[in-house]
Amino acid sequence: MVKKSENKEYIRPLERKVEALRILTEVSSIISSTLDIRELMSLVMEKAKEILSADACSILIYNKKTNKLEFEVAICGEESTSEMLKEKITLDMGQGIAGWVAQNQQILVIKDVKKDKRFFHDVDKMTGFETKSLIAAPLIGRRGLIGVAEIINPQKEDYDLEILSILTKHFATAIENAIYHSESLERERIKQELEIAATLQKSFLPENPIFEKGKIKVFAINIPARHVGGDLYDFVEPVRGKVGVFIGDVSGKGVSAALYMAKIISDFRYIARGINSPSEVMGKLNKVLSGAPRGMFLTAIYLIIDVGNGESVISVAGHPPCILINKDGIKVLEMQTGPPLGIIETDFKENKISLRSGDRLIMLTDGVFEAKNISGERIGFNAILEFIGENQNIENLSEKIIGHINEYSKNTEMADDITIVEIKIR
Repeated sequence: MVKKSENKEYIRPLERKVEALRILTEVSSIISSTLDIRELMSLVMEKAKEILSADACSILIYNKKTNKLEFEVAICGEESTSEMLKEKITLDMGQGIAGWVAQNQQILVIKDVKKDKRFFHDVDKMTGFETKSLIAAPLIGRRGLIGVAEIINPQKEDYDLEILSILTKHFATAIENAIYHSESLERERIKQELEIAATLQKSFLPENPIFEKGKIKVFAINIPARHVGGDLYDFVEPVRGKVGVFIGDVSGKGVSAALYMAKIISDFRYIARGINSPSEVMGKLNKVLSGAPRGMFLTAIYLIIDVGNGESVISVAGHPPCILINKDGIKVLEMQTGPPLGIIETDFKENKISLRSGDRLIMLTDGVFEAKNISGERIGFNAILEFIGENQNIENLSEKIIGHINEYSKNTEMADDITIVEIKIR
């Protein structure tokens, strides 16, 4: 006959395995219940606290930027203690038990923290909590260290370290999946916001990129480096018989430049009405932009052309020069220029040119000649000038220039916004 003591020895390991399986099933169920990272961490640590009859549990997340551990979840008696830990306590790699576990990526069981030199006493001093013993386990995912989970003052001692190790691996995978999910949602949110911003920005530009009045035809191309950009252009009729053409480049890129660009176009349209002097418009716009955020400014050209005789007046504010194409070839127009708008108060000069039948005037932003190839080399203004010279008789010259830039910068990220405005005298 089998003795009762032998029977117990046989049954006990089975009971432990059944209990371990039950715990794994419960935790797996919790892990599968949510992709909200904070909810996930709180639920799992509550369960760990319950299973091991612990006084408290916490998770410290590894911040790669600062190379520190930061309290993300702290489950203990007082909510104020949890908030204090999250707000005030961070640990360096190697500092305290958690820092050691993060650095060495090993589970650590400390029966008496007073006897362990690695224990960081400042947390207890600050919170008034007494740590007697603890279990600390690294949370390691596919991308490396995620953080450290701590179970403090566990009352239950007949736990299985192998089961704890399996649990922390499952937990780390779940946290990583939740992080991926959160990042995916954030990317989608940013994408949607950028799409909305791009739509709004386009609404500030002329609805039609082609403008015609009398013998004058103006054509524009605007390509942001990202969803939104800081390049702008506009066509206006400031007074009867005149056409105003405006091109500009806001410092910076992205949403901030796009928002500033929208403001500038609104201000320009308001100021330009009824004024036949480009220098006067530039001066007034400069005053308006003097209150711009630090580091924000605008390079610009404003041209007013007589639709009857082609006589033109131009003011320049730190912008790349215009390129004139006529029967004599191509020419870079040397003009008196002022500083970019929004930097200092100044008077802007006026430059006069006569555009005749068949002439073309090209205005562009620096993104056109700052395009880079796969080796990081800029195409340069002279190369653009040479290309224009070789193709000056082509009808769709602006589109041809864009095609040339795209070919040059193939397989690279766009370096800057690109805008070309072409004026033709028919």
